[in-house]
Amino acid sequence: MKKLYFITNLQAGKNAIRSKLASVIDIFTQGGYQVTVRPTQARMDAAAAAEYACLSGEYDLIVCSGGDGTLNETVQGLMRSQCPLPLGYIPCGSTNDFARSLQISTEIEEAARDIIDGHGYVCDVGLFNDSYFLYVAAFGAFTAAVYETPQNVKNAIGHMAYILHGMTLVSAIRPLHVKIEYDGQVLEDDFIFGMVSNTASVAGMLKLKNFQLDDGTFEVMLIRKPTNVLVLQRIISSLMNLDEEVDTEYVEYFRASQLRFISNEEIPWTLDGEYGGASCDSEITVCKHAIRMQVGERAPYNDANVAAIFTAEAASASEIIKED
Repeated sequence: MKKLYFITNLQAGKNAIRSKLASVIDIFTQGGYQVTVRPTQARMDAAAAAEYACLSGEYDLIVCSGGDGTLNETVQGLMRSQCPLPLGYIPCGSTNDFARSLQISTEIEEAARDIIDGHGYVCDVGLFNDSYFLYVAAFGAFTAAVYETPQNVKNAIGHMAYILHGMTLVSAIRPLHVKIEYDGQVLEDDFIFGMVSNTASVAGMLKLKNFQLDDGTFEVMLIRKPTNVLVLQRIISSLMNLDEEVDTEYVEYFRASQLRFISNEEIPWTLDGEYGGASCDSEITVCKHAIRMQVGERAPYNDANVAAIFTAEAASASEIIKED
């Protein structure tokens, strides 16, 4: 019998996994696996558990359940082991950004069945200095809100609404002077926000262009400080794909496989929605085809269905900003 190591964050989201835990274990058992369950106990516990499972040589598959933070920790453990096992993911958080990219169901039992009955999909992973991230590394305006806002507030008003609302406070936004070296090129300017991503959405925000999870490059977006709130609204509409073109006067957008961010002051970063430390000199490298995700039969997102799914969310957030 094959062996499955199940890392679960019982506190993620609204504790949804608790009532479904027995059913999920039953699905895995029916799929031919002997299941070991490992509830997380503290921050980075999932990383240690995943590294142990990989290095033990006893398991065939790792599954984690929780939010984006739990998934990030699990990927940290996989990568640090240098012999990562295939990974299944049951999203139970409040946003589940990366799950959207792979069309992983947020219905717990359906996600479990897809892991057993689905197929492998190889994904890239980002290396940020000596830490790993799966779908986004970001700095600048409002990024601290991602990990500082209480969970009950996020659940009540939605990630995208409170993040974009925070961006409307233009007078409080201080730009950072950053030099970016990427794939043999150099860009230097004052930016209020920067993001290196490999996902359909960040905090529910629609991506700018098409993307691939396995092409060896990540998408880079940098935003200069707008002159007033009206300009900021224009930028946000552009980013939400409500306008036909990205506002190139204020937004830099490109793809890269290796980047270095240099500043005279320490820049705090978030990695997959969690605090990733502060540094004056940060390097990001794309680790191509680093992990194998076990996913359902639904194909990863493309431009057309991403736009269809997120247009309603984008319009709703834009209206919230206009009202404020």
